[in-house]
Amino acid sequence: MAVATTIVNQWQQRLESDLPDQSQDTHTAITQWLCGEDTERFEALSRKDLSIATQAMDYRYRIFYKTYWGLPPDRAYQTLMRKLGGLFLVRSKIRTWIALSRDRQRQVKDVLQEIIQEMLQSDRHLQQQMSWISKITKRTQLRNLLTMATIEEYCLRPIRNQPLIVYRFVNYLRRSQRGGMTQVPGAQLIQLISEEIGTDDTDSTISLFDLQAVGTYEQQQSFEETQRARQSVKDSFIDYLQETLGTTATQWLELHLQGYTQDSIAKKLDMSINQVYRLREKISYHAIRIFTLKEQPELVLSWLKTTLTDHDLGLTSTQWQAYWQGLEPSQQQLLSELKQGTDIDAIAQKLGCKSKQVMSEWAKLYLAAQSLRT
Repeated sequence: MAVATTIVNQWQQRLESDLPDQSQDTHTAITQWLCGEDTERFEALSRKDLSIATQAMDYRYRIFYKTYWGLPPDRAYQTLMRKLGGLFLVRSKIRTWIALSRDRQRQVKDVLQEIIQEMLQSDRHLQQQMSWISKITKRTQLRNLLTMATIEEYCLRPIRNQPLIVYRFVNYLRRSQRGGMTQVPGAQLIQLISEEIGTDDTDSTISLFDLQAVGTYEQQQSFEETQRARQSVKDSFIDYLQETLGTTATQWLELHLQGYTQDSIAKKLDMSINQVYRLREKISYHAIRIFTLKEQPELVLSWLKTTLTDHDLGLTSTQWQAYWQGLEPSQQQLLSELKQGTDIDAIAQKLGCKSKQVMSEWAKLYLAAQSLRT
């Protein structure tokens, strides 16, 4: 327990510095909240995983300390609603739903409150967190503040490059269709609500490292595990690029993941913009056709399906129309089935082919769409 003891002691010292007027019991409760119920897990982590876990705890603490500490319960709750309601994606999707609903007097805040209440009642992770908070402190005010920070951190976890609460809203919408809605068919309405809002137009092609977070860790796993999964996929792909395309490709990837534009990457790598775009296409090809389809096909399917469902493979509406009209009927059927969430095996059965053939055709369609963007 040497690692766990060190982490606990470090947090105790930090809390004594940040909250010197608070009791030892308060410091201990906050430390227990940050570290979680199972501190033995720290002993089995590698140095890299331990670093990620430490960053996750620090992120959680900053939400608690900078946003909620010292607030009375009503203001803490209002702050949570304001922060979640202020998210552009969340606000836009809820307003779209209200506009299509018979009950147009509802406010974004009203819907958010219902979503949060539903999550507290049915979400396993939040229920575990609430149970743990109730064990570590009997102080009602501290419980409330820890709860608000927990809800915010959980709702903002990135899934498919969007906060988790966006998907909780879509789930809420599905369960609400029986009442209060217009005559818009359910599937069309959910597709409308699920449309991507405000994606960047050039560099969303390779969001490869959200794959595992979506496919395997979306519902059950902790923030730490999600981060470790992302890092694992990233490291594996970097090793693959180094072996196949060389150092320049790995440098491009690192800069891309840091948010640099293609123009900025070109300057940093001392390359022309055309060379950088060609390099990006090579990396995209290897990411989709070789690395993921051959080594981890379930990951790329999750990623590509998300891209199709959320923002038409990154194409503008005009590009999408031209792309769609150029497809064969069987290809249109494949994309339509994927957009509706149909399982790959089920699609293969409908089209009379093997699942691997569906996956291969899917990759071809994706790459063809990306060629229209450059």
